[in-house]
Amino acid sequence: MTIEETPVDPLWWLAYLALGSFVGLMAGMLGIGGGGIMVPILTFLFVLQGVPHEHLAHLALGTAMAAIVPSASASLWSHHRHGAVNWHVVRLITPAILAGTFLATFIAALIPTRGLAVFFACFMVLMSLQMFANLKPRPSRTLPGAVGLSGAGFGIGGISALVAIGGGSLTVPFLTWCNVRLPQAIGTSAAVGLPIALAGALGYLINGWGTAGLPDAAWGYVYLPALLLMAPFSILTAPLGARLAHRLPVALLKRVFAVMLMLLALQMLYTVFTA
Repeated sequence: MTIEETPVDPLWWLAYLALGSFVGLMAGMLGIGGGGIMVPILTFLFVLQGVPHEHLAHLALGTAMAAIVPSASASLWSHHRHGAVNWHVVRLITPAILAGTFLATFIAALIPTRGLAVFFACFMVLMSLQMFANLKPRPSRTLPGAVGLSGAGFGIGGISALVAIGGGSLTVPFLTWCNVRLPQAIGTSAAVGLPIALAGALGYLINGWGTAGLPDAAWGYVYLPALLLMAPFSILTAPLGARLAHRLPVALLKRVFAVMLMLLALQMLYTVFTA
C-alpha cells in the first residue's frame, strides 16, 4: 500500500506529532537543531508509508528544512530581544548563505538517496563525536572581512542544506573561532538559521516539483502532513525543554544525545540500504 492510498492514517499523524514534540523538547533543552533527529526518523516513516526508494532522503531533507522555519523564526526573535545578534555579521554573511543553501538543494536533487544518506551519516557521526567530547575551537583569530565571511557562509549554507540543519553546529564554532563571545555567536547563528531554513525549504520544493512518484500531499520534496504536525508541536515543547535545562544535568544529556544522533545516523544508512 502506497502513501497516496493512506493519506489520513491516524498512526502516521500521531508519529509526526510525537516527532515534532521530541525535536522541540531537545532543541529547548540542549540548544540543538532537529535535523539530526528528523531526517533519519522521517526516512524510516516514509519507507513504512511506501514512498519510492529514490525519493526517501530528498523528501526527508526537504520536509525537515521546512519544519525548521518556524522554530528558527522564534529563536531569532528571542535572541534579538536579548541583544545577542551581531547584525553586521548577519548582513555580510546572509547573501552567501542563501546562495550556498539554495545551490546545494539543486546538487542534492542530482545525488541518489544512498549517496545523500552516506553524506548525512558521516556528518552526523562527526558532529556526535564533537558533541560527546565537548570539543570547541580556540578563539585564535578575528572576524574576516566581507569576502571571508561570504566564503564561510557559502560553505555553511551548502552543508546545512545537504544535512537539513539550521547551521548552528557550523556557525557557532566558526564565530567562536573568530573571537566572537559565545552568547553572541549563538544569537548570530540563530539569526542566520532562518535564511538557511527558508532557502533550503524553497530549494527542495522547487527541485521536487512535478517529480513522479511523490506523495499527493507533497509540495516538491516537502511532505505537508509531516510539516504541519511537526512544526507547531516543536514550538510548543521547546519552552518546556528550556525549563528542564535548568533542572537536569545538561552536560550528561548532551553526551547521551550525541550517542543517539550517531545511532540514528547508522539507522538511516540501514534503512536506505535495505529498503
